[in-house]
Amino acid sequence: MVSFTINGKALQAEEGTTILQAAVTAGIQIPHLCYLKEINEIAACRLCVVEIEGVNRLAPACNTPVAEGMVVHTETPRVMAARKTNLQLILARHRTSCTTCIRNGNCTLQTLSKQFNLRDIPYDVKPERNAASDACPIVRDASKCVQCMRCVQVCDKMQTIGIWDAVGSGSRSVVDTYDRRPIVETACTFCGQCVTHCPTGALTARDDTDKVLAALANPEVTTVIQVAPAVRAAWCEEFGLDMDVATVGRMVAALKALGFNYVFDTNFAADLTIMEEASELIERIKHHNSHPWPMFTSCCPDWVRFLKTQYPEFTENLSTAKSPQQMFGAVAKSYFAERSSIDPHKMFVVSVMPCSAKKAECELEPLRDACGDPDVDVVLTTREFCRMLAMQSVNPANLEDAPFDSPLGSSSGAGVIFGTTGGVMEAALRSAYYFITGKNPDADAFAPYRPVPGKAWQESSVEVPGVGAVRFAVVSGLGNTRKLMEALKHGEVAYDFVEIMACPGGCAGGGGQPIHDGQELAAYRGKKLWKLDSESKVRFSHENSDINTLYADYLGAPLSEKAHHLLHTDHNAWKANR
Repeated sequence: MVSFTINGKALQAEEGTTILQAAVTAGIQIPHLCYLKEINEIAACRLCVVEIEGVNRLAPACNTPVAEGMVVHTETPRVMAARKTNLQLILARHRTSCTTCIRNGNCTLQTLSKQFNLRDIPYDVKPERNAASDACPIVRDASKCVQCMRCVQVCDKMQTIGIWDAVGSGSRSVVDTYDRRPIVETACTFCGQCVTHCPTGALTARDDTDKVLAALANPEVTTVIQVAPAVRAAWCEEFGLDMDVATVGRMVAALKALGFNYVFDTNFAADLTIMEEASELIERIKHHNSHPWPMFTSCCPDWVRFLKTQYPEFTENLSTAKSPQQMFGAVAKSYFAERSSIDPHKMFVVSVMPCSAKKAECELEPLRDACGDPDVDVVLTTREFCRMLAMQSVNPANLEDAPFDSPLGSSSGAGVIFGTTGGVMEAALRSAYYFITGKNPDADAFAPYRPVPGKAWQESSVEVPGVGAVRFAVVSGLGNTRKLMEALKHGEVAYDFVEIMACPGGCAGGGGQPIHDGQELAAYRGKKLWKLDSESKVRFSHENSDINTLYADYLGAPLSEKAHHLLHTDHNAWKANR
């Protein structure tokens, strides 16, 4: 421990602690823009500079460690003048069109400008320009980039893809993709973590709200919307509401207030996914020598794209089951359309997802199995959904709970936990155990195997009567995923079933979720989903009565010919850039 003072306050901290960390712990606020703990500590913005007695130059608090006897001042006239100048220089390269920016009201740069009481920019404003393209789910507006390097470090350190890089030198230095390619031509997985960690509007997920509004206004179109499990744990944040106010029922009511003809639950399709994926796992186990191992879950399109670009030799290990989003679209434009006498070609299926990669997934050419049209027409992120509510003056707090429509609106607790890391695995094991033994395990039997913070991945095994030990692993975040894949590739570990989610914490921390700069809320949101599961009357996917009716009346059985046509896919049928 070392002793020091900040603004006259005597403090102690472990050796190696930065001034910024020590100040935050002591409740002393130091402004910063580029800093992300353990990810981006490079002092690029110089807004966190402080004055240290005996040191001539101002020091960046984010990467200067405290030392014995150090005396720090954070608000001297010299410090305040330097911060203001540095912020003005940053703004001189930023297009300050705040009123038309998607991050208006939720922008760290905007907040700092207000805090510093900036009235003008005494420099020529020369923002970089680029030709932004809507062909990609991730959109970069170079004119709003402040070169904080967050996107570079997040993509490199957290996700290990390395799409972004500093290009050029000196005053000509900019942040862009490597080789300055269009994003869609890189190995980007579209996870959106660069978007949620960008402090400005330089990186965003493509906005597709206009397409949805046009469909809602068309009287000849039947609009159908599905809501992913992780959305219900986060949408309330955009309105500053607690979850006991922003209930699932109010979320449904809000969607109906927007004018959708049918509001369904992706949890229904999550239960359907378990029926197919758990059955597929059992079939692979029965014919063990005919399949590569382990079997990977295929619910996360970011992860699937990562595998195809980074470890293509493992493509056959993917479950052939579509993601819940795509299963829902296929069932909506076939089973539901037939049952309701709706022309599927005049049905517009929208998804509300916590994920930007889902926008790319629904556009894949092979995913048109129901009627030849895309099974899902448009994907909205959680943020876009909330923007639509604001645009249409829908106040969730004033609504009364409404139920999901039937029959694609019912679900089990197992479907709810798809939205958090470990949930898909646990849901699959619950039903796989039943399919093999004819008996339900305790619904919480696999709770001890849930992921724990600080581990690259969680591994365990469960004894299944008649089968023996089933070895499984759960991992989230592509950086951790790469570590696992390398271990598998070199024969250091062996499993039967592996769940992988590209975003840290799973869909709860997805790239389409509400943005809270400097806060990681995936674990907090995930706890909400586990709670919803524990409170569910039905906690096993195979006990969802509407799922059983779907099989009895339409699909026949899991892995049937019709189920394969609608609910499974060939992962080799499309290419990903490397």
